[in-house]
Amino acid sequence: MMPTSHRVYRPWVPLRAVVAMLACLATAAAPAFEAPAAWSVSRQMIVVTTTDWNSDRGTLRTYVRDGAGWKAEGTASDVTLGRQGSAWGVGLHPPQHDGPQKREGDGRSPAGVFRVGKAFGYAERTPTAMPYMALTASDYCVDVDRSPYYNQLVDEATVGAQAVAGATEAMRRDLHFHGDHAYRLGFVIEHNPAGERGAGSCIFAHLWASPTSPTAGCTAMTDATMEHLLAWLDPKKHPVFVLLPRAEYARLRDTWNLPAP
Repeated sequence: MMPTSHRVYRPWVPLRAVVAMLACLATAAAPAFEAPAAWSVSRQMIVVTTTDWNSDRGTLRTYVRDGAGWKAEGTASDVTLGRQGSAWGVGLHPPQHDGPQKREGDGRSPAGVFRVGKAFGYAERTPTAMPYMALTASDYCVDVDRSPYYNQLVDEATVGAQAVAGATEAMRRDLHFHGDHAYRLGFVIEHNPAGERGAGSCIFAHLWASPTSPTAGCTAMTDATMEHLLAWLDPKKHPVFVLLPRAEYARLRDTWNLPAP
């Protein structure tokens, strides 16, 4: 008897479907941008690195995200930091426990990853795409941690004199402190945005008094560097500010997908 013939059914797949599947596989295999969710959408990054936790000076560089990684843009600039160096702040990054922790009045600049907040200055307007606050004589940042306005920029004319009582951060320093130009141009570094009591307040990038003059906890730079940054920053690119000692930067670079040094 002749053996029975068995035919195997193979479904017909159109050639264009095969091409589409191969394209999907190629796309999936391409390197993707990965970073902690809090700043995975960021396409601009300001990076300040220091020699160690106690250094009151650092180097500032700027980067743009290009596809899967970061690309340096512009030139490096010198900055000055808190007179006691830096300490872990409260920002977008996960809490870190190996190293000093930022506290109110400690003279340290907060380390970590932070959103770039509004720009501010003495002039009515300035060339920047960032939201801009034209400062007045009644504007204060409240550094009194018992205040309900702790770590907020407020107008004394709106909240009342009692609300800013004891605050040392009068924003129009030219009017309150004999012509001081430190806040002529600057922007908010969003450390401790929820106003956790005692965790540190009123952290800005602003103009320096000199290359050797540290701050109370901010990051200070030349007028030219600040003007360049404000013209470069774009709120649509969700810019972030990163400050880290070099050893911490090396330890966290891959995990946090930071630019190559």
